[in-house]
Order: sequence, then structure tokens, then C-alpha cells
Amino acid sequence: MDRIARTIATEINARPEQAGAAIRLLDDGATVPFVARYRKEATGGLDDSQLRVLSDRLTYLRELDARRDTILKSIREQGKLTDDLAGAIAGAETKAQLEDIYLPYKPKRRTKAMIARENGLEPLANAILTDRSADPETLAAGYLSADVATERDALNGARDIIAEGLTENAILLGELRNFMQAEALLTSKLIDGKDRDGAKFSDYFDHTESWARTPSHRALAMLRASKEGIVTLDITPEPDTGVARAEAIVARHLQTRGSGLGDAWLRKVAGWTWRVKLSLTMMVELMADLRSRAQDEAIGVFARNLKDLLFAAPAGPRATLGLDPGIRTGVKAAVVDGTGKLVATETLYPFQPKNDLRGAQAAILNLISRHGIELVAIGNGTASRETERLVADTLDLLPKGQKAPTRVVVSEAGASVYSASELAAREFPDLDVSLRGAVSIARRLQDPLAELVKIEPRSIGVGQYQHDVDQHRLTQSLEAVIEDVVNAVGVDLNTASAPLLSHVSGLGPGLAEAIVQHRDSNGAFQSRADLLAVPRLGPRAYEQCAGFLRIPNGSEPLDASSVHPEAYDVARRIVAACGRDIRQIMGHDGALRGMRAERFVDDRFGLPTVRDILAELEKPGRDPRPSFVTATFADGVEEITDLKPGMMLEGTVTNVAAFGAFVDVGVHQDGLVHVSQLADRFVKDPHEVVKAGQVVKVRVLEVDVPRKRIGLSMRKRGGASGARTP
Repeated sequence: MDRIARTIATEINARPEQAGAAIRLLDDGATVPFVARYRKEATGGLDDSQLRVLSDRLTYLRELDARRDTILKSIREQGKLTDDLAGAIAGAETKAQLEDIYLPYKPKRRTKAMIARENGLEPLANAILTDRSADPETLAAGYLSADVATERDALNGARDIIAEGLTENAILLGELRNFMQAEALLTSKLIDGKDRDGAKFSDYFDHTESWARTPSHRALAMLRASKEGIVTLDITPEPDTGVARAEAIVARHLQTRGSGLGDAWLRKVAGWTWRVKLSLTMMVELMADLRSRAQDEAIGVFARNLKDLLFAAPAGPRATLGLDPGIRTGVKAAVVDGTGKLVATETLYPFQPKNDLRGAQAAILNLISRHGIELVAIGNGTASRETERLVADTLDLLPKGQKAPTRVVVSEAGASVYSASELAAREFPDLDVSLRGAVSIARRLQDPLAELVKIEPRSIGVGQYQHDVDQHRLTQSLEAVIEDVVNAVGVDLNTASAPLLSHVSGLGPGLAEAIVQHRDSNGAFQSRADLLAVPRLGPRAYEQCAGFLRIPNGSEPLDASSVHPEAYDVARRIVAACGRDIRQIMGHDGALRGMRAERFVDDRFGLPTVRDILAELEKPGRDPRPSFVTATFADGVEEITDLKPGMMLEGTVTNVAAFGAFVDVGVHQDGLVHVSQLADRFVKDPHEVVKAGQVVKVRVLEVDVPRKRIGLSMRKRGGASGARTP
């Protein structure tokens, strides 16, 4: 444990005692959000990002230790464990290094080298290695037998023995791995006859680049093209000098520095071993590393985009009309009140084939006046702009003096998945599937976080090549993001859905359902302490979840804040020192001016927690999400054919990839702001400049109608230098 804590501490820039304390808390069942928020004294203030890395590395290093123990046991049972070997195994820092050391001792199927040893050729191999001046063919003549007919057969057997030793040499494998990681080239070649089937991969029909510098999106594209049988992939050193250098590395381990016949023969063995065995081993290993590295980057991009989307500004508890656009099947309309409760539905047919424009407008006006609609959420799918124009024209018909609702185009990614889900069926058993999508669109404008957690994250559409990555790792990463965001924002205990509650620290689907059932049966929770009456929710779960659950206007004012119940005594001491009622203090700027946190530190709660309590008393239950703003699409720009280079437009960032950001400018096709066009400076990571959900101003650079590609720029000084549309 101490060794693991020291290793992780170095990696996350912390002290070993901080890492050790965090490990003990996580092992004891605490969640990352709980430890980050409420155990700052124990961990020295490690934040949630550090704790996520710590948790991942803890799993890896424990798996490494388990494998180390297995290998030690195997070699010990073979009677081959020496002190030096045990030391090498103990010092291995990665799984790859550990497996390199284990190779010579790993039980294996019968090999050519084993057969050669059975035929008595190991002494020949040793003789060649020992006497470099002797002619190997002359030496081989002394080892002929019924199983070894010729000198050539004998030398081939000796070669197999020497080659096997090289392929199991941990030091050599490490050198070759380092060499290949620095020098290898990734090459993609078109398979004959596949050019038409793989047209979308045309950039990779004859492509070569450095393995080490291949970005994740290109690596995943080539891996997908290979999987679909469009191209072949290879990872090799540079054909001339690179191969020669690889063979020289192998030869160096045979110490072939002389000019004798034995040295010349061994150099040939080194070259043969590289070409036939080690080059393939390295290619397979580097291909796996490339896939893993690309997946890690892609998963990281998806996680950052999802986090930005979940942290998007909520429009708040305002009556909202959700519209799911459609042409032939009609525009589905759903009204939800300020709490998200469904109160009305309609299906409108303003377009072909019914063309009931007047009926649609009348229905919209009726819904607005009857339900006090403040927002109109319009899905951004097919017929989105036509529906938005319909709404705009309809709002012009409102009586003078009546405030028109704000219309907002909302991403409908995943709405159809939610509509057909078991959750939606339970929530709206009597509602048509198509109308459930309109409800989701309305609610995700009111509170994106509360609604998006109901949708499987991979269906939200903010990733790149998400179906090509390890789905288990992707799911783990996205679930961690949701957990962090939900707990950072906090959850209203009396209005939250079971899917939202399930992501609260210490709960999960089972306890979330139990909370909702208890709430339905017994009415609203009056205090956090009432949670202990929920079946199966014990003290441990209560400790983990209580601080993240809010009860506005409950019997205990502190329940509306993120102050944990275990620290209520500290909060009350602070309030008592002010000499005022707690309700006169909470949420009032300046009420705690002059209060020094140091005065309230005690044996249980240190300075970090007391400072958090003071901040929370000043702004209880503060929502970390930004204020609500919307993009305004340009009038008359509704199709890609309406775009012209030089146009200045406003749009919403829908996705951020390694090569740039996609922006919805209201023409049914997102445009790309290439990374070179994001700012008037060099940008390494697009996330430095933009995030999903952000409203941005862009200039149209190029429009490729046949390929449906739009090139955009956010640079202020103009110019399309370096612009391209991958």
C-alpha cells in the first residue's frame, strides 16, 4: 500500500500521505465526490480530477501487483526463482515490463527451439556463440544425427534456439520498444478493389505518418477502415535506415562486433530474428498501444464534451412548449409546467401533405395563452428551421403588449432513444412514443442535467468514433463524469427523478427508486434526516449522499445548502457568533463579513471545511452552472445552399473534437471550425477555447454542398490560413 501510495502521489503531484488517506477512504466505500467535498482535511484538499486519476491508477497498480504475485509463484514452482530475478520482477513498473521478464519462464506450446534442443543442438548454439572465429558449418558437422540430416538443418536448429533467447530477452525487448515508439511509421494502404466501398476513407488509401504523432481521430479512422476491410495497416521502422538500426540493436545483444565467420553468421541470425519474429511482435504491441492511446484520447474528448453539456445553463422553472419537428408525421408538441410536469400535448400538421398552417398556428397560440408559456424549445432535427419559422410567424400574431415567449433551438440528440426507453414508458405509459420526444426536448431546455441523465450517454452525440472504443472503459468514464457533475450541482430531494438521484454519491438505482417511492407514499421530505426512514438507506449511504441533496424551504434551513449534516454544529456556532437568525444570514451578502474561519476550527473540522461552510452560508445551494443564453440564427439562412463565404453568423457548439469544433448555425448541417481557425493564436487543444453548448460567432470560409461540408472560422483577423475540413 505504501509503495502504491508513493507511486500515485508522484503522478498526481501530491504527498504520499494524501494519496494514502484517499485510498483508505475509497477502500472504505466513500465516493470521489464525497471525498473531494467533505474530506479535505484527510486528503489535504485533493480535488475530484486528482481523485479520479488516483482511483484509476489504484486499480491498475493493484492488478499489476496481483499479476506480479502470480508470476513469482509460477517461477518459484519451476525452481528457477533467483534473488536477481525476484528483484527485477519487483521493480517492473508496467504490465508490459512484467510480461517481458516472465517470457522465458512462461509455459508455452512446443516450439522449434524446443525440438532443436531435443535433437541435441543447444551445444552447437553455445559453441557458435563462444568461438566466433570458427566456421559455423564446420561446427555443425559434428551434430548430425537421424533427426538432423544436414549441416543446414543443424544451423537452422541453432538459429531457432538463439532466436528464442532473443525474443525472450527483457532488456532487448525494452530497447526495441523504445526505438519503435520513437521511430516507427504507421502506414495505411488501400486493398485492391475497395476504393469505391471505402470512399469516405480516401485520405488513408496511401498514407504514412509517425506512429508517435498520430492524433487519435486519424488513428481511429484508420483502425475503422482496417476493420471494414478497406485498408491494411502496418507499423514498421523507416524501410532502409530504420530497419538496419533495428537489426543492429538485435545484433548488439549477440555482441557481434568481430569479423569472424561466427560473427557474420550471428549477424544474419539477428536480421532474421528481427524480420521473422521481433518485427511482428513489435507491430502487434504498438498497434495495441495505438488503439489504446487513441481510445484514451477519444474517451477523454467525449468525457469533456459531456461534462460541458451537463454543465450547460438551465433555463429554469419556466413553462415550456417543446416541439419535435417533422414533415409528413407532423410536429409533435408538449407543454411542461415550471416543475417539468407534462400538462398538454398536440400534433400539428403545418407542412406537406396536410399544409394545415392556420390550424397549427391556432394550436400554438392556444397553448401559449392557456399555459403561460415563457419558452419554446424546438428540436434541431429534420424540419427544425421550418418549424422555427412557423413559431416566429405565429408569435407575430400575439396581441400587442403580450410578451412573446423566447424560442430556442435545442439539440434533440438522444431524445428518440429516451422516447423508446423503459424509463419513458414507465414515466408516460399512456403517451405515444413520438410525443415523449417533445417532452424531453422541453425539459432539457429547463434543466439539461436533470433530463440528459435519463439518456444513455453514448446516445447524446458529443463523442468522436465512440463506437470504436472500449465500451466498458467509455461507460466507466462517462458515468464518472455524470457523478461529478450531478454532485457538483446538487439535487432537489423533493423534485428529482430516480435517474437523477441514482447518480448522487452513495445512492444508485435501487436506493434512488426507494427514495422516490417513499416520497410518493409519504409526501415531501421535510428534512435530510427523514432519509433515514427510507428502506435500505442506512447511516453509511446517508453520510455519502446527504450533503448533495437539497430541501428548499424545509424544517432545517441548512438542508437547502451543501453544508453536510455532520458539520451543522459548526455552522450553528458561526450563526450564533453573528447574533442573528440563520434565515437572516443565509444568502445575504455581507452578513458574515468579519467572521474569521480560524475561530471555528475544532478537532473534527479544519480550515478548508470551515471556509466552505462560510461560503455556503453566504450563497446557499449556489448553482455552479452559467447563466442562460441562446444563439440567434440568421433570418433567411435555413439551408446549406443559403450560406456564402464571408457571412457572419451566430451558432451553438455541438461537439468538440481533437481537430476542432462543430457549430450548429441553423442549416441542418453542423459546420467545422478547424483547430487552426479557433483563435488568432496557436491552439493545441480545442477545449482551451470552446466547449459544448457555448454560443459563438463564426464566419463562413467555405461551403461544399455536394459533400455537405461547411468550413467556419472564429478568428478575428480573418484569413483562411491553415483551414481545412477533414
